[in-house]
Amino acid sequence: MSFTKVRKMRPAAEIKEMTPLTPDLKQIKDENDKALRDIFEGRDNRFIVIVGPCSADEEESVCDYARRLSEVSKLISDKIFTIVRVYTGKPRTTGEGYKGMMHQPDPNGEPNMAEGIKAIRNMYLRVIRETGLPIADEMLYPSNLPYVDDILSYIAIGARSVENQQHRLTSSGIDVPVGMKNPMSGDLSVMFNSIRAAQQSHDFIYGDDEVKSSGNPLAHAIMRGSVNRRGVHIQNYHYEDLILAADMYDAGKYANPAVIVDANHSNSKKIHTEQPRIVKDILHSRSCSDRLKKLVKGVMIESYIMGGNQGNDIKGHIYGKSITDPCLSFEDTKKLLLEMYQIL
Repeated sequence: MSFTKVRKMRPAAEIKEMTPLTPDLKQIKDENDKALRDIFEGRDNRFIVIVGPCSADEEESVCDYARRLSEVSKLISDKIFTIVRVYTGKPRTTGEGYKGMMHQPDPNGEPNMAEGIKAIRNMYLRVIRETGLPIADEMLYPSNLPYVDDILSYIAIGARSVENQQHRLTSSGIDVPVGMKNPMSGDLSVMFNSIRAAQQSHDFIYGDDEVKSSGNPLAHAIMRGSVNRRGVHIQNYHYEDLILAADMYDAGKYANPAVIVDANHSNSKKIHTEQPRIVKDILHSRSCSDRLKKLVKGVMIESYIMGGNQGNDIKGHIYGKSITDPCLSFEDTKKLLLEMYQIL
């Protein structure tokens, strides 16, 4: 086989012992997890906002962003449940480019996943310690989940991964909400097949063991738009798209029907400054339909300290500005969150 062994990875249990979720931080996480479960199960009607950088590329700026976000979240917490995006793996359509902190703890350095795992755990723990906010990340590789499954409160399955059987099976054994994005093609039936699979019990190989999962009743839909065969972005956040999702939920008899709408990616046609308008459109749709008010439980927003993005080059690097997809600035995000609070 054409593999070259680079370094031996430490067992997940050993990494967790080196960078532990301490009892005080676990208590914070447990409280956040309970609140989030209550929202998805209908006992809490707060609106979820999952917000943060496209890719968490630098510990200090990510923690700085999270501290700023936590101050705003305190002002809106009776209506809005805030989750900070700390996305540490970056899916690459062609396999080229920066793949996230898990691969490269130094964006300008060589890949080092052994150090990357420790770096992201330290960053996650620091975010919880300094802000008390729950953390969301994408499960880009199911094999990496054992290294971080004790810390995350929300997990997303990306548009490129949602058809993958191992992602579906692994999701069925996760005990926090898992959002299934619609695929790049936009076929909602693929997303709903993933939700159905994740909500069932399965027998499969996970790590070094044969396991049996219990099924995840909090698996749900994320509408992120799509790309047609000509490469044109197709949006799916409009009223009619959300009603279609509601109809598909009703037809399938799923546990805890829920939709999170991704305001960026194809829904914004990758124009990051469109996100505030899109979020307000979603809130308006909810106000026009009792079905949607119950079903649409939140939004995703890509946001960092500085707006836009920049190249991955240490020379001229701007602190707190995305080195992957462009993000809404924190000041514009704060303004949006306060406006959402008034609308809700």
